[in-house]
Amino acid sequence: MNFMMRSRWWSFGFRTTIILYFVLLIVIPIIGIYTQSFSLGLKPFWESVTDPLAWKAVGLTLKLSIIATIINILLGTMIGWVLIRYRFPGRRLLNSLVDLPFALPTAVGGLMILLLLGPNSFVGGLSEKLGMEIVFHEPAIIIAMIFVTFPFVIRSVQPLLEEMDKSEEEASYTLGASKAKTFFQVIFPSMLPGIISGAMLAFSRALAEFGAVVLVAGNIPGKTLIAAVYIFGEIESDNTQGAAAVSVLLLTLSFLILWAVNLVQSRRLGK
Repeated sequence: MNFMMRSRWWSFGFRTTIILYFVLLIVIPIIGIYTQSFSLGLKPFWESVTDPLAWKAVGLTLKLSIIATIINILLGTMIGWVLIRYRFPGRRLLNSLVDLPFALPTAVGGLMILLLLGPNSFVGGLSEKLGMEIVFHEPAIIIAMIFVTFPFVIRSVQPLLEEMDKSEEEASYTLGASKAKTFFQVIFPSMLPGIISGAMLAFSRALAEFGAVVLVAGNIPGKTLIAAVYIFGEIESDNTQGAAAVSVLLLTLSFLILWAVNLVQSRRLGK
C-alpha cells in the first residue's frame, strides 16, 4: 500500500514538474508576446504591422522562405533517397553530416557563407564578374535559410523510406511498370507525408532565422531586411510594442504550420 501511494505521489510530482516547466518556458513567454503586442491597443498594433518597412520585411521573409523550402524539398528528397537506397564509401559520414546545421551555431553558418561566397572569395569574385552578386543580396539569404533548414526534409523522408514495403515496388516492376511510373505511383505517395511535414518545419524555421542571415543579408530596409532582423532593430530602437506586433505575425503563422504538421503526421499514423 505504501509503495502504491509513493508511486502515485512520484507520478503526480513528475507530471506537475513537466507541466510547470512547459508553462514557464513556453506558455508564459507566448502570452507575454501577445500581451505586449496589444498593450497600446488595436490601432497601434495595426499601425505596427502595416508599417511599410515591417510589411516589406515580412513579405521578403515569406518569399525567400518559400524559395528556400522548395529547394530543400528537391534536394532533401533526393539526398534522403540516396542515403537510404544506395551503399557507397563515406555514406555514414555524409549521413551524420546532415545534422551539422542543428549542432552548429547559426552565426558560424553565416560566417562560413560570408567567407566562402563573399566579395573577397573566389566564388564571390567570379560571380561579381558575371554580374551576379551573392552576399548582401537575396541569394545569400536563401543560402543561409537552406543551410539552417537542410536536415528537416531529409530526416522526415528517411524513416518512411526505411519502413516502405519493397514488395509493392517489386510488384509494380513485375507488372511492367517503368521506374518512373513506379516512383510516382508507388514510392512517392509513401514519401509525401514526410516531404510535407519536413517542408513545413523547414519553412517555419526559415521564417525565424536570424543568426545566419544577419551576417550575409546587408539588412537594407525594403531590399534585404528580413522580419527577424527588423524585430531586432525595433527592440534596439526601444519600440518593443512594434517588435512584438511583428513577432505575433510570425508566431501565429508558426502555430498554424505546427498544427498542419501534427495533422499530417496523425493522418499518416491513422489516428
